[in-house]
Amino acid sequence: MQEKIIEILKKYTFDEKVWENFTPEMNLKDDLKINSARVVDIVLDLEECFDIEISDEDIEKMKTVKDVIETVERKN
Repeated sequence: MQEKIIEILKKYTFDEKVWENFTPEMNLKDDLKINSARVVDIVLDLEECFDIEISDEDIEKMKTVKDVIETVERKN
Protein backbone atom coordinates (compact mmCIF):
# COMPACT_ATOMS: atom_id res chain seq x y z
CA MET A 1 0.00 0.00 0.00
CA GLN A 2 2.79 2.42 0.92
CA GLU A 3 4.48 1.87 -2.44
CA LYS A 4 1.27 2.66 -4.32
CA ILE A 5 0.72 5.83 -2.28
CA ILE A 6 4.27 6.99 -2.97
CA GLU A 7 3.79 6.21 -6.66
CA ILE A 8 0.74 8.50 -6.67
CA LEU A 9 2.63 11.25 -4.83
CA LYS A 10 5.53 11.03 -7.27
CA LYS A 11 3.20 11.91 -10.15
CA TYR A 12 2.66 15.31 -8.54
CA THR A 13 6.25 16.20 -7.68
CA PHE A 14 8.07 17.95 -10.49
CA ASP A 15 11.55 17.46 -9.08
CA GLU A 16 12.46 13.76 -8.87
CA LYS A 17 15.52 14.66 -6.76
CA VAL A 18 13.29 15.22 -3.72
CA TRP A 19 12.78 11.45 -3.53
CA GLU A 20 16.51 10.64 -3.31
CA ASN A 21 16.61 11.13 0.46
CA PHE A 22 13.02 10.08 1.10
CA THR A 23 11.71 9.72 4.63
CA PRO A 24 8.06 9.31 5.67
CA GLU A 25 8.35 12.54 7.66
CA MET A 26 8.86 14.60 4.50
CA ASN A 27 6.44 17.50 4.34
CA LEU A 28 4.22 17.55 1.23
CA LYS A 29 4.39 21.31 0.80
CA ASP A 30 7.89 22.19 2.02
CA ASP A 31 9.92 19.11 1.04
CA LEU A 32 8.04 17.72 -1.95
CA LYS A 33 6.82 21.11 -3.23
CA ILE A 34 3.24 19.85 -3.67
CA ASN A 35 0.78 22.75 -3.72
CA SER A 36 -2.83 22.68 -2.54
CA ALA A 37 -4.21 22.23 -6.07
CA ARG A 38 -2.11 19.12 -6.53
CA VAL A 39 -3.19 17.83 -3.09
CA VAL A 40 -6.76 17.78 -4.41
CA ASP A 41 -5.61 15.68 -7.39
CA ILE A 42 -3.69 13.36 -5.07
CA VAL A 43 -6.76 12.88 -2.88
CA LEU A 44 -8.89 12.06 -5.92
CA ASP A 45 -6.30 9.50 -7.07
CA LEU A 46 -6.11 7.96 -3.59
CA GLU A 47 -9.90 7.75 -3.33
CA GLU A 48 -10.15 6.06 -6.70
CA CYS A 49 -7.21 3.73 -6.18
CA PHE A 50 -8.21 2.51 -2.72
CA ASP A 51 -11.99 2.94 -3.04
CA ILE A 52 -12.16 5.23 -0.01
CA GLU A 53 -13.49 8.68 0.81
CA ILE A 54 -11.19 11.25 2.38
CA SER A 55 -12.92 14.10 4.22
CA ASP A 56 -11.84 17.73 4.12
CA GLU A 57 -10.87 17.37 7.78
CA ASP A 58 -8.56 14.47 6.90
CA ILE A 59 -7.05 16.43 4.02
CA GLU A 60 -6.15 19.29 6.37
CA LYS A 61 -4.27 16.83 8.61
CA MET A 62 -2.22 15.39 5.75
CA LYS A 63 1.01 17.35 6.13
CA THR A 64 3.62 14.60 5.66
CA VAL A 65 3.92 11.46 3.57
CA LYS A 66 3.39 9.49 6.78
CA ASP A 67 0.13 11.37 7.40
CA VAL A 68 -1.10 10.41 3.93
CA ILE A 69 -0.20 6.75 4.44
CA GLU A 70 -1.87 6.65 7.88
CA THR A 71 -5.01 8.31 6.51
CA VAL A 72 -5.35 5.76 3.72
CA GLU A 73 -4.64 2.85 6.09
CA ARG A 74 -7.31 4.12 8.50
CA LYS A 75 -9.88 4.37 5.71
CA ASN A 76 -9.10 0.98 4.22
